[in-house]
Amino acid sequence: MSTYRDLTAPIGSRRAPVLRTVGTRERRSHLTAPRVPTVGIDIGGTKVMAGVVDADGNILEKLRTETPDKSKSPKVVEDTIAELVLDLSDRHDVHAVGIGAAGWVDADRNRVLFAPHLSWRNEPLRDRLASRLSVPVLVDNDANTAAWAEWRFGAGRGEDHLVMITLGTGIGGAILEDGQVKRGKFGVAGEFGHMQVVPQGHRCPCGNRGCWEQYSSGNALVREARELAAADSPVAYGIIEHVNGNIGDITGPMITELARQGDAMCVELLQDIGQWLGVGIANLAAALDPSCFVIGGGVSAADDLLIGPAREAFKRHLTGRGYRPEARITRAQLGPEAGMVGAADLARLVARRFRRAKRRRVERYERYERYTQSRRDRDTA
Repeated sequence: MSTYRDLTAPIGSRRAPVLRTVGTRERRSHLTAPRVPTVGIDIGGTKVMAGVVDADGNILEKLRTETPDKSKSPKVVEDTIAELVLDLSDRHDVHAVGIGAAGWVDADRNRVLFAPHLSWRNEPLRDRLASRLSVPVLVDNDANTAAWAEWRFGAGRGEDHLVMITLGTGIGGAILEDGQVKRGKFGVAGEFGHMQVVPQGHRCPCGNRGCWEQYSSGNALVREARELAAADSPVAYGIIEHVNGNIGDITGPMITELARQGDAMCVELLQDIGQWLGVGIANLAAALDPSCFVIGGGVSAADDLLIGPAREAFKRHLTGRGYRPEARITRAQLGPEAGMVGAADLARLVARRFRRAKRRRVERYERYERYTQSRRDRDTA
């Protein structure tokens, strides 16, 4: 593992100015960033995935472990991340680490301001991990890293204005314009899931009512299926039989699989979720006018069962329909690894500056060694 432990002072706040300028250099720098392996980390509510990624977006090795219970201290999660990185560094020359976190990350990409599934509250994740790993660390929102990966290597290649929507337990999102992730003034842009689409609608864990993710997400899909099963609805007999009457065992992937097998209720539920997805996308098109929407996250595995209805609803609800170009709506290509790959690729942007700094320090050290050796030789002559 490439380290700076021997020749540098402790890593900390001095990195902040460098990292703050990364966003303005993204479009220019990704083409000239060092072609070195970096580690990407994707932290979710249920899993931590780590992988070594090369400059072409290829995963050289991947590790996965369960996310420590959210009731545990932040240090437990940091320990898990450090262990995964150190494990990978035993077999790969790691030059930087990028982390995609499911939460709000500040504009400096240092602190996780809030993570709904972890006990991170204003947590200085970057600096803490950088001091432990002794390589550059970059932290970003997981939807931002996924959007970057899809733009660089996946469904968004060639697009100048891209919006990524990640459908999982809730809805995440990211905006990418002219090769730069738009993070907003405070770093928390892209929280599309909490746009209000139904006044006084379903209560959302965020505290508000009627949020988009309460109508188009994995949670919404499972909630609707369980409510129909609990009501002993005739349309739900198929799924009730599938779980042997244990309604709590109904999951999103199960609904998707039954829909593929032709279960009418499951097909209808995915259509409902897709229609709400299309309504939200139409609202985003009115506000942001991108050329492409990339749909990722676990729920997107339903593919045309979900995205087909979304496209239809988008066309019906788009402002100025028939008189304006329509954005392309496509499924993400990189699957669940997108956040990890994007985090690793963004980390490569900061690896260059520190590689140069390390090389200069090594050169200075070597010059000093040559100088002291020549002094010793002269003194003994």
